[in-house]
Amino acid sequence: MKLLYPTSLALDISRIEGFPTLTLHPYDVKTPIPEDLIDAEILVTWANSAQNLSDAAKRMKNLQWIQSLAAGPNDVLSAGFDASKIKICTGSGLHDRTVAEHTLGMLLNAARRFYEMRDYQNQGKWPAHLGGPQPDRPKGAFTTLRDANVTIWGYGNIAKTLAPNLIALGAKVKGVARKPGVREPGVEVYSEDKLPEILKETDALVMILPGSESTKNALDAERMKMLPKHAWVINVGRGTSIDEKALKEALDNGVIGGAALDVFETEPLPESSPLWKCRNMVLSPHAAGGRPQGSEELIVDNLRRFFAAQELKNLWFGSGVGLL
Repeated sequence: MKLLYPTSLALDISRIEGFPTLTLHPYDVKTPIPEDLIDAEILVTWANSAQNLSDAAKRMKNLQWIQSLAAGPNDVLSAGFDASKIKICTGSGLHDRTVAEHTLGMLLNAARRFYEMRDYQNQGKWPAHLGGPQPDRPKGAFTTLRDANVTIWGYGNIAKTLAPNLIALGAKVKGVARKPGVREPGVEVYSEDKLPEILKETDALVMILPGSESTKNALDAERMKMLPKHAWVINVGRGTSIDEKALKEALDNGVIGGAALDVFETEPLPESSPLWKCRNMVLSPHAAGGRPQGSEELIVDNLRRFFAAQELKNLWFGSGVGLL
């Protein structure tokens, strides 16, 4: 049995070896799969080009399992692989720490206005209004995480990693997800029908939603109006979950306080996009993740499960499992 692993990531292959019936083969994620590897049963993917995956979907007839190292399976599913015949697993859990860290940075940037300080620095000007004596936790403003109401919409593994850091800094954290309940680390998670009452009390809305038809433009103009005028929106999930036109209008008209985005409907973000010039906008180039941690452990764990005919970890069932 052949396992193909991508050269787009510095995997420690010695940690994956040890399965007697398995041979390991590197492949280039930007070019078609070589003919002598087309009969492989297992494909590990990371940063593959759309052309590479589409070609593999057409030619790799023996595939039994695809192990993606991305948080979601969108690129694999859109390539045309038959999820009813091939086990497709995500890299859920591999990006928790990096995305949580990036999100925390965006929140602190918004609250402490580092982005505005940098703008003044580039002009060689002293932003006196941002320094000196300042009011402590003024009402109707987002200036600190202490006592701030932070809502995490899409409460999965990344949220469970982020929340303790927010709580340690004094934030009051709530979650929104398909299934309500109490999640780690003791955060109350509400169903989406509670959004109207939750949003009106939110100082910072962190969006970590998966990309699907059900989440397309989940944050639209109507829901933006539910937020306080000082509220910030942070998106590290999928760009399609925000109506970008409505977001620009909300920022331009002061409907919300600001936005920090790491993901966009079209990537790279076109130079013609009006988002570049929005007031109180912080943009990062899909940089929150991109560094899967613990890939070898996940691959080995799933290899053991695979050869033991057990259910694989992060198995995609087409209903959102494995995304968060």
